[in-house]
Amino acid sequence: SPESRYEHVLSTLAQRHHYQRSQLADLGVTFEEINIEEVEGTAEIVEKVNGGNRTVPTLVFSDGTAMTNPSAKEVVEKIATL
Repeated sequence: SPESRYEHVLSTLAQRHHYQRSQLADLGVTFEEINIEEVEGTAEIVEKVNGGNRTVPTLVFSDGTAMTNPSAKEVVEKIATL
């Protein structure tokens, strides 16, 4: 069912991105927000997928892939493939 597609948990390795969070929540996407300055090891993940940069938001999906600063539409399209 379409609802089950939104049950995938993705980690938002970000600090302040109210707009994206709001859009994802409005679409029923569940996610865990992680502050990369506070959670050990997460800044390194962000740097690894962003060529050494701490670019946020970076989303890491349940299949191990990542997207940097995606639109809500791109996130929904990705979740549909999981």
